[in-house]
Amino acid sequence: MCVVCGCDTPTDSSLKQSHAHAHPYAQAQSLAHSVHAVTSTGVLHFGTHAAGVSVPGMSPMRAIQIEADVLGANQQYATDNRAHFAAHGITAFNLLSSPGSGKTTLLCATIEALKQQAPHLPVAVIEGDQQTSLDAERIRATGAPAIQVNTGRGCHLDARMVGQAFAQLDLHQAGHHHAHPAPGHQRTEAMLFIENVGNLVCPAMWDLGELAKVVILSVTEGEDKPLKYPDMFAAASLMLINKMDLLPHVNFDVQTCIAYARRINPSIEVLQISATRGDGMTAWLNWLHAH
Repeated sequence: MCVVCGCDTPTDSSLKQSHAHAHPYAQAQSLAHSVHAVTSTGVLHFGTHAAGVSVPGMSPMRAIQIEADVLGANQQYATDNRAHFAAHGITAFNLLSSPGSGKTTLLCATIEALKQQAPHLPVAVIEGDQQTSLDAERIRATGAPAIQVNTGRGCHLDARMVGQAFAQLDLHQAGHHHAHPAPGHQRTEAMLFIENVGNLVCPAMWDLGELAKVVILSVTEGEDKPLKYPDMFAAASLMLINKMDLLPHVNFDVQTCIAYARRINPSIEVLQISATRGDGMTAWLNWLHAH
């Protein structure tokens, strides 16, 4: 879990003393008890208490408080983004996956397909990475505007980043009325894709103001990912199983993967696609338009 922990300034004086004087092995033993380590099965569980995460030098209650403060502030930005998108008639989708799943390739193929299917539909992209503008350049090559957001050491986009990036897009400038349209008023619709930092952990908990989270899982990653990273699949409305063209060449059981995902999230929708070959793209576009 990614929060700003401040663990170098523990508030409990005894904790300060233990950090200053306790032997590392003794600290490890104490920690093993505090996290309910299940050594009989060879597994150490560091996320079984209420905080769901273990931070050195921090009590679970302190971790919960910090998480609540940070995510609470983010939620206000996300709420503002959501209202802002609605005022401009924009539907926003948050695309999440591990690195190498094919998010950018899928986005490029999606933009090209939308240009053919709905040439008057404005489409823009906010790209998230730790460094470089390589993905944004690939998006711009399709003719769609893209803003690159580099997070540095950060492992996810947050709602404030997205709001600032959206302000730089042409979608933000068009029809800048910031008022809900009158009943029956026809307004131009647009799509905004937010490609999050490649990571199946931290981005799951951050609301960016999107309509829906879409998780992309390629067949090269293994069908067990929903069980290993349950928060991500619990948060997603749709799972895209990508790189289906490679299925004959890898050991991946599609139905098992779907069953695992629905064990975590019974309502998750699933589409099987190949961004490079075009499999399932019509179903994917239909899903986008339906939302």
